[in-house]
Amino acid sequence: MTVAATSAHAEALALLRDRPLVVLTGAGLSTDSGIPDYRGPGAPTRMPMTYQEFVSGPAARQRYWARSHLGWGRMRRAEPNAGHHALARLAPELLITQNVDGLHEQVGTPRLVALHGRIAEVVCLDCRSTSPRTALQQRLTELNPGFAERHADVVSRPDGDVDLDETADFVVPDCGCGGVLKPDVVFFGENVPPPRVARCYEAVDALVDSDGALLVAGSSLTVMSGLRFVRRAAKAGTPVVIVNRGETRGDPLATCRVDVGCSEFLTELAG
Repeated sequence: MTVAATSAHAEALALLRDRPLVVLTGAGLSTDSGIPDYRGPGAPTRMPMTYQEFVSGPAARQRYWARSHLGWGRMRRAEPNAGHHALARLAPELLITQNVDGLHEQVGTPRLVALHGRIAEVVCLDCRSTSPRTALQQRLTELNPGFAERHADVVSRPDGDVDLDETADFVVPDCGCGGVLKPDVVFFGENVPPPRVARCYEAVDALVDSDGALLVAGSSLTVMSGLRFVRRAAKAGTPVVIVNRGETRGDPLATCRVDVGCSEFLTELAG
């Protein structure tokens, strides 16, 4: 690290230690677990399917589920990394994660809001019933024998996606009610459920009275779902520390900004 980077690193640690924290995590936290991110250095350029595209018709859903069938088969084998374990030890007042991989849950992080849901769950858009993704994965395997083996060399993309265009022969089942199945996550173009947002705002607002700080770890803050909490904290005068590889949309609001890996920084912070 350069002298300036070293100084910022030390400043961030000093600012965060021994005070209440709300932590916002993004895809950059899970890259050390082998899950690609969207906008970090070397990240793939393909953007995820939007909600509007997903509901546009069977062809789009066929394309989504074919790629997700392969990608989630890999993602579910990912293990929490040192950053996840460090945050569990820190036990912040609230951990807000934009990730859908469930790795924070695996290490038992208390007081957690999965802002965008969890990809390990499936919801029917018609009857609204939910079910485990493992059950659907088994159905997809049975309906598409040999599909995974034929595409074993495809490149993984963020959030359980893969780089695959040959999906025209993939069979996608409906819900038992005949409805459309969707992973129980917030797609681009969907809104985060208001109760989740309200709980996060409440935790961020409470930092004012407790002399706490907001820590952002591994998020470019490109989308408003996470950036709004940084704006809220900064407007209230709460210190904001951003730890991320590369620039973020929240940098102008940060009290301190550190360009370093999340696992390294969080492990040091947790002691």
